Amino acid sequence: MKSLHLYLKKIAIISFTILFFNCTNPKIELKNAQSQNIEFLIEQATNLWEKRSDTNAVKQANYFLGLAYNVKKNNTEITDLYIKCLFFQGMFLEEDNDKKDSLFLKGSEVAKNSVFKNDIFIELVQNSSIGDSTFKILSALSEVPKELVPSMYWWATNKLWYLNTKPAIERINQRELLEVIMHRVISLEPNYDYGGAYRFFGVFYSRIPGVELNQSKTYFEKAISINEAYFGNQVQMSEFYYQKSEDKTSFIEQLEFINSLDTSISSSNIPENSYYQKRANKLLLQKDTLFE
Repeated sequence: MKSLHLYLKKIAIISFTILFFNCTNPKIELKNAQSQNIEFLIEQATNLWEKRSDTNAVKQANYFLGLAYNVKKNNTEITDLYIKCLFFQGMFLEEDNDKKDSLFLKGSEVAKNSVFKNDIFIELVQNSSIGDSTFKILSALSEVPKELVPSMYWWATNKLWYLNTKPAIERINQRELLEVIMHRVISLEPNYDYGGAYRFFGVFYSRIPGVELNQSKTYFEKAISINEAYFGNQVQMSEFYYQKSEDKTSFIEQLEFINSLDTSISSSNIPENSYYQKRANKLLLQKDTLFE
């Protein structure tokens, strides 16, 4: 993988260098060269994302996007793809928990920066006349427009999975922020990422002490009703709600049902369904240990 990174870096550097030395006006042409180089990186990353069934494709996409992001942090075309690519790699491709955490944390921070640098968000914060800075930020997050749904969603989703292995107190400390973000996503685009905000709450409320566990069930059922063909809704319900409620029978039945389905049932998420089917198999193999 190290040699692959060096190769990809050489491609980006060579492309930039060729464009640069063809300059006639250094300042203007340097800007044009940077722009063309960024477009090249975005195009390559987008093509690789479409091939994400290949485990190496997403890792290569993240490398290209990382190069582009370091140059243009406020480019939403870059950030919107980068934050979900980082999540995909952390969720499906890495086994090491430290690597997973690093990817989820990076995705969360990139998405958060995208929100905080948005002109509309900044204006909402500035126009808030009451409360301290934290209140103003939460208030602004509850009013952001639909264009910020991707950044909001992946900020909270990456953050949730980063916190998932941390002590419960860390999830409790972030609860208000994450709830505000995801309730806004639901109000603007409830179907985003196959009912992802509902799936988020299904996981989150199974991991917060003192929250009625039935809330987790309600949100998972809502996610499934929105998109039953997305395997993640049912696999995560089994892994988090059924395991927490000690319902081994439903746990097994739902995962076996997922294993009986064709991953191409929905053409838009075949890679995700394939990875969730593998997760279902792994959970079934662990069923006796999980329900000791």
